[in-house]
Amino acid sequence: MSLSVLLAAAPSPEPGGSLGEAAEQAGNAAGWVEENWSTWLSTGLRILLIVAVAITLRYLIRRALTNLIERMNRSAQAVEGTALGGLLVNAERRRQRSEAIGSVLRSVASFVIMGTAALMVLGAFKINLAPLLASAGVAGVALGFGARNLVTDFLSGVFMILEDQYGVGDTVDAGVASGEVIEVGLRVTKLRGDNGEIWYVRNGEVKRIGNLSQGWSTAGVDVTVRPTENLEHVREAIATAADAMTKEEPWSERLWGPVEVLGLDAVLLDSMTVRVTAKTMPGKALGVERELRWRIKQALDDAGIRMVGTLPPQTEGESAADPTAAMAAPSAYASATSPQSLATTPIPPPNLSK
Repeated sequence: MSLSVLLAAAPSPEPGGSLGEAAEQAGNAAGWVEENWSTWLSTGLRILLIVAVAITLRYLIRRALTNLIERMNRSAQAVEGTALGGLLVNAERRRQRSEAIGSVLRSVASFVIMGTAALMVLGAFKINLAPLLASAGVAGVALGFGARNLVTDFLSGVFMILEDQYGVGDTVDAGVASGEVIEVGLRVTKLRGDNGEIWYVRNGEVKRIGNLSQGWSTAGVDVTVRPTENLEHVREAIATAADAMTKEEPWSERLWGPVEVLGLDAVLLDSMTVRVTAKTMPGKALGVERELRWRIKQALDDAGIRMVGTLPPQTEGESAADPTAAMAAPSAYASATSPQSLATTPIPPPNLSK
């Protein structure tokens, strides 16, 4: 059978067939839209509701945290400059601590709220969240292993701040460095050393903390006098100086207890040591020790008590001893050209070879 016969036998296309198919497809599309428009509307409204609730909740929580931090800072500033503020409150320390805690809480709240809202939006689109959560878990584990030092520093800083292990103005011994804390961060802590240098200590490297500014400090002074001095007179002189110091400002605030004379700490052939201690405000022990030494020295001098290493007192009219009195006169034999040296020079033997 030839191609022309087949073409002649085939039915010819009707001119209105394409228009009918287009109309049928349009009707099907309109029916599908009519069937699903309610689902789309409910899904869109649900997504808008989720986003609106998440944004509103995040704003309210962050605003509440900010107000709480501002209230804490105002309470610290209210007592700043008073006796109570000097004893119990460090405004800069509380400010940095409250801001660090507020920053952490705000970040955690934002992450939890927005992350939960994002998952709910994906769930509204009928997306299977199991593979996504599994991938996120694997990525989190990989990130934790890769940045474990950063995570360790961050977590250590958070717990240090929450537990108030140290703060701005404290004198601490962190093992790797020691000095005064000038800034506390979530990752590093800044310390100022004794010579003015600034140490940047990672929080994750701190294995132990020795805080010298919490609780109370102890000021200790050793008074060394001659063994021939009367101990009762020494005790009375020290007690007089200590009583006068405890009644004067600002030492009355820095001393948290009476100055105690513990007794003899050491007895040697040429000296004896009397131990004096006092409980002081944290971080003020060094200043109290210096002032206590000053006053004790003046009290001992007024009482005529001689300390070890001092010169004996001289009576009026007694002239000082001549320091050259015990020196021997220069010898004539010290010079090789003096007549005495030449007279004692041995006579050389005669030359017999001539």
